[in-house]
This record gives sequence, structure tokens and C-alpha cells, in this order.
Amino acid sequence: MKVYTKTGDKGTTALFGGTRVPKDHIRIESYGTVDELNSHIGLIRDQEMNTHYKKILIEVQDRLFTIGAIIATPPEKEVMKNGELRLKKLGIIESDIELLENEIDAMENELPPMTHFVLPGGHTTVSYCHIARCVCRRAERLAVHLSHNEAVAEIAIKYLNRLSDYLFVLARKLSHDLNAEEVQWIPRK
Repeated sequence: MKVYTKTGDKGTTALFGGTRVPKDHIRIESYGTVDELNSHIGLIRDQEMNTHYKKILIEVQDRLFTIGAIIATPPEKEVMKNGELRLKKLGIIESDIELLENEIDAMENELPPMTHFVLPGGHTTVSYCHIARCVCRRAERLAVHLSHNEAVAEIAIKYLNRLSDYLFVLARKLSHDLNAEEVQWIPRK
């Protein structure tokens, strides 16, 4: 299989199921941003940190591949001609969201309470988490935008929402673990 197919040379690409759409279609923007997020998560995972966090991030990356596949499949192509579900072995389930919530709770139990907004930065790894959080929020916004016109699994949007929360708390926890300066935003009086 060649990497280049030349089928996209005129600005279109194929979704799962074969439907061709322009490369700037909201569905492409949406799953492309999920792919971008997955790359940022890989960058975070490549940093020096607790192996438990790395394990969770690998799980997150796997779920993001699933979300990308879900978003790349238009509703009319979810069932193949033979009657089988195109993504029958893929899916996001409530326990995927519960994993993130449990991880958030465990990290927050070890952190001082927040009294102000936190400015991104303090350590490179922490900054990578904040960048990933922002990309995650964009992926969520694009998935919501897509859902206004076409069906998108509600649980995929919910997962992206919870993942951005996880990335924020992970940034705070890594600041704590790395003894990095966490600067809180204090509005002018």
C-alpha cells in the first residue's frame, strides 16, 4: 500500500464508507483536530513523568483514535451493505469517561484548592498539557458544530469535554510533581 494515492489532489478526501467530501468539510476539520490532539498527547507522553500518567495517556490516545473513526463515519455509512456495523468493535463507553473522572479526582486530592485561574506555563511538560487542553476544546467545539448538521455520538463529545478537564488537572499535578511554578491569574483591581 502506497502512502500517496493522488485521490486527494483536487481537494477532496474519502470518509469511512467511501463518501468523498471537500478537505475543508466540518467533518474533516473535526476528526483532523482529534488527530492533532492525539499527536499532542503523544508529545506529553514522551516527557519524563510518572509511568501511571503515561499508561493513562496511552489509553486516551486509543480512545481518540476511536473518536476519530466515529467522526470520520457519516451516519448513512454506519451500517455496511451486509448489514453489519462498520465500527462494531469500536466505541466509547461510560467507563472511558469514568476513568478520566477517577483520575481527575485522584490528582485533585493531592493538590491545593484553586483560588484563581492558572496561567499556562511553568515547565515545558506542563505547557504541553495546556496546549493539548486547548486543542481538545477546539476538537470538542468542532464536534458540537458538526452535530448541529449531522449525527455525532453524544458520548464522543462528552469524552472530549472530560478529557480537556483531565488535561487541565494533569497540568496542575505535573506542576506540583515537578516543583514548577504555578502562576495564578489575579485580575487588576
